[in-house]
Amino acid sequence: MPTSSDSPASGGTPQRPDALAAAAADAQAGAPGAGPAPVTRERPAPILRLEDVAAGYGGAPIVTGVSLNVGPGEVVAVIGPNGAGKSTLLKAVTGRLSVMTGTVTFNDRDITNIRGHLLARIGMGYVPQTKDVFDTLTVTENLEMGGYLLTKQQVATRIESALSTFPALAKARTRTAGKLSGGERKMLAMARVLMLEPTVLVLDEPTSNLSPDMSRSVLRDQVRRLADAGTAVLLVEQKAFEALGVSDWAYILVGGRVEIAGPASEIRDRPDIREVFLGQSAQGSASRSAARGHSSPRPA
Repeated sequence: MPTSSDSPASGGTPQRPDALAAAAADAQAGAPGAGPAPVTRERPAPILRLEDVAAGYGGAPIVTGVSLNVGPGEVVAVIGPNGAGKSTLLKAVTGRLSVMTGTVTFNDRDITNIRGHLLARIGMGYVPQTKDVFDTLTVTENLEMGGYLLTKQQVATRIESALSTFPALAKARTRTAGKLSGGERKMLAMARVLMLEPTVLVLDEPTSNLSPDMSRSVLRDQVRRLADAGTAVLLVEQKAFEALGVSDWAYILVGGRVEIAGPASEIRDRPDIREVFLGQSAQGSASRSAARGHSSPRPA
């Protein structure tokens, strides 16, 4: 069953508000006063590629004609308003939902409609928005479950590596996941998936239900660091402004279609995009950043 945010409007896919459509057109055309259109920059060769993908529930597509690339060492963000189809897209990529048309390619291999447990074996990790850990198991037991394809020695080695990557978990290794804080739980969800050392990590709303400070920490300190170590990260995130701050490239999904794509830093700095798509004015963002004493976590 679809989530409420991804459910199609009556009679078809979600409708685009006029303001969103106008901003998309202005961004692509380089409207006066909106700043220059994003300039295409050299990106790494893609390890994950979507070409003209359509997916949905029953006979109604939620996303249509979506094409995007993710390369090693990149954080690629998919952002957009509620109902845009972001989570639906990730479910199609990771084999949780059927692709109606189009192809998903991983390392030049067609993986369209391959089930999730098989994708894990070839190097794709997926952290869903909910049900991402086993509440009744300890941190160590969760990590052991994540290493189900490994030998006993490999599991032990990678648990120590995971706890080194997420030191907060080392102090809680005997605690059950249900007693962890929201931030610790998200760290455990990522650490569990990383036990198999995926080359592509797909994250669906990793900051869901976290405080603003913890959200920034997860994105800046965990997600960005994983990409800097060489992992390709495909990120869906409702906190769009924060996601753009740690991403290299971004796609704005509206009404199930990609309306804008470009360097995340340039999209983040466009006043019209920030106001219409992200729900904040450039002046307001600057004031809040100055008050916090933060600069952009990820320079262009």
